[in-house]
Amino acid sequence: SKRLGVIVEATSRASCAMIRSPVSLETAALTGGVCVAVLVWLRQRPSSYPGDAIPKSKRLKREPKFKEKSQRVEKGWQPCTEGQSEVLPHPVSGQQIWVYTSGKACPDVPEFHPAENPNSADIIFRNAKLQAWKGSTPKDHAPGDCLSAVRKGFSFYQMLQCDDGQWAGDYGGPHFLLPGFVISAYITGNMDKIFPESHRKAIQAYLLNHQQVDGGWGTHIESPSTMFGTVLNYVALRLVGVDAKTLECEKGREFMRQHGGALYAPSWAKFWLAVLGVYEWKGIAPVPPEMWLLPSWFPLHPGRFWCHCRMVYLPMCWLYARRFTYKAADDPVTSALRCELFPDQTYAQIDWRRHVHSVAVIDNYSPIHPFMRWLQEALLVYERFGPWKWLRKISSDFALEYINSEDLETNFLTIGPVSKALHLLVSWVEAGGDANASESRSFKAHVQRVPAYLWVAEDGMKVQGYNGSMAWDTSFAMQAAVDSDLVSEFKDMSKKAWSWLVKEQVRSLPYGDWKHWRQPIQGGWGFSTAEQAWPVSDTTAEAFKAVLLLRKQSCMKGESGQMPDQHLFDTVRFLLSYQNGDGGWATYENNRGWSWYKLMNPSEVFGAIMIDYSYVECSSSAMQALMLFTEQFPQHRAGEIARAVQRGARFIEAMQRNDGSWYGCWGNCFTYGCWFGIEGLLCAGRPRSCAAIQKCVKFLLGKQNADGGWGEDFSSCFDREYAARDKLYGCDSGSTVVQTSWALLALMAAKCEDSDAIQRGIGLLWRRQLPTGDWPQENIAGVFNRSVGITYTSFRNVFPLWALGHFAKEYGPRHGCKLVF
Repeated sequence: SKRLGVIVEATSRASCAMIRSPVSLETAALTGGVCVAVLVWLRQRPSSYPGDAIPKSKRLKREPKFKEKSQRVEKGWQPCTEGQSEVLPHPVSGQQIWVYTSGKACPDVPEFHPAENPNSADIIFRNAKLQAWKGSTPKDHAPGDCLSAVRKGFSFYQMLQCDDGQWAGDYGGPHFLLPGFVISAYITGNMDKIFPESHRKAIQAYLLNHQQVDGGWGTHIESPSTMFGTVLNYVALRLVGVDAKTLECEKGREFMRQHGGALYAPSWAKFWLAVLGVYEWKGIAPVPPEMWLLPSWFPLHPGRFWCHCRMVYLPMCWLYARRFTYKAADDPVTSALRCELFPDQTYAQIDWRRHVHSVAVIDNYSPIHPFMRWLQEALLVYERFGPWKWLRKISSDFALEYINSEDLETNFLTIGPVSKALHLLVSWVEAGGDANASESRSFKAHVQRVPAYLWVAEDGMKVQGYNGSMAWDTSFAMQAAVDSDLVSEFKDMSKKAWSWLVKEQVRSLPYGDWKHWRQPIQGGWGFSTAEQAWPVSDTTAEAFKAVLLLRKQSCMKGESGQMPDQHLFDTVRFLLSYQNGDGGWATYENNRGWSWYKLMNPSEVFGAIMIDYSYVECSSSAMQALMLFTEQFPQHRAGEIARAVQRGARFIEAMQRNDGSWYGCWGNCFTYGCWFGIEGLLCAGRPRSCAAIQKCVKFLLGKQNADGGWGEDFSSCFDREYAARDKLYGCDSGSTVVQTSWALLALMAAKCEDSDAIQRGIGLLWRRQLPTGDWPQENIAGVFNRSVGITYTSFRNVFPLWALGHFAKEYGPRHGCKLVF
């Protein structure tokens, strides 16, 4: 508004000057044009704005349809703590991994019912923790008041806490992760070592449980079938021992045939097929390693890309440069796959070059832009007539050195599961690609960390979207305990969580590793563990909030010495350094590119992968954490923090949609974004009566269902429009406990005057609580890159507890609400 006032005043003076003295028509027009341009610039959205609802013609129209019959997982699976290893460069954090023992003494695994809910309830892990619990357990009778429901919920949830203080759980969902691990294990000849028979049976169960009625697999567990999911999971099913003559495989092949066969799989799937030797490199879009030799200032340098993007294409470019491929013709399974994946075609006669850009319509979420297609065509010419051997060798050597550096910095976890599976393969190929290569230290270290990505639930064995979400889940749990004023009542639980959070603060790379485009990360928290060494702005902020809140608790006073003030100051430095030029915060790094990078997105199935955009959620979390810090340390960088928070608030205001909502980029979906949007503006000092907050309150109240709750289907994320349904997975209505909790937390933060609406929402949470104190697993709660859903089994506990606790201790008493049910 100040900038607008200055412009209006300047325009007025210019107009007066024109009246007093003759001026050419051209000058007047130019002045007016400049003013209009500036006004348009002031009103434009930030480049991080995800966009309004997509056109109806491009929306998700197909619905997934899951089988009634499921494949039961064998009993005998038990979680345990990952042990230390001499082949690893750093100590492991001690996360949960899975072992298989004789099933005689273990309880049967409950049957999975994908048609009712394709999301697992994490029953095997939860039952194991409940059986190991030695303390008192919640009573079965229903709590009579709100705070009693919270106590009962925490009494249950503390039973799931791991011995070291963190909460673990199923973080699965995407269907394109597991096949990469299976393919790498198969190629390297280490299937029995990486996936013994018990693992392969559990993998078979997972793949068969999530195959849909049409024979295909989705990109994630709630997605309708896609070629991305189907081609990769069909290959994985065959490699773990399922015969091609089974009905499941026949139906999978029929689905692929209907959509053109594997020639119409998206590029990431084609890459895995090429290294397996069941697709030719001539049909792959180039991934030249020479890009890494460009000068760092060059606009197209891959070091400017979003870290997840560049860290996937890094090992891809090394394998592409070597044209590494498994000897598929000599193997009966892969030789058969050359026929099965390309129905009605002869493998030797396929025109591979013609299908570089071929992709099925059902997968084409983010079509390759003409500019990127032109660039890929130019690179294909370079690959045909070149490349220069000396240049390829230098660039490949750098890529390999970069890969090895990432292995060491992340303790062989890498940044995520896609890169992990690729690094596993690279380490074997680098060591010679034969039986002796399996004895190399690097390959053995990678094999050692595969279990960190695996999870077993009643739907089978899967690969998680990370090596867990422990820091994220633990941080929210402790904030809920503080807001409910129950820390002293659950003192042991809180102390264990505190100790774990303190231990898992990242202390490495205080000055970054700029050779490999890593900025300083000391003081942050990673999504999972510190050893993974990729801290995130919002996880850092939420963990920081939890630590700051626990420091103030009287029962924690003796524990505060574990974390020196300097470590807190390091976090402040970390958060301030991660703010982008638009005022918002991105995820892993500052944005290094430009919005036009989206024109170069080489992946058809993901959106927003090229740069690290600023996000409302990340910005709000960082702002809240910094303001909470200022309350406790008012003399430390207070001016910088105040300015950063105000810039962040302006970013959040600019990201608000016309209907008053905020799109949730990392949670499903608008209820999540609205909660962060309101909290961010409030911490910046915006009054609850301000237009932005009141518009959001009106939006949320307008979406409340008749049963008092809120709920959105995953298509909200995909279509970027609120998608209410009559019934959602795992629910008896269109309301879920997680999304209802997000909406309630947003409305209560805004001190919504419609207390009846709040009470009805709280009533739904109270009714849905199970006799054990748990809540049922409902629909998918997480999302990334707009098109992929991901599981957070802890959310069904943490957020209802948080909403109920805040209502019982803060909102309810202030508004004279009924607290007894």
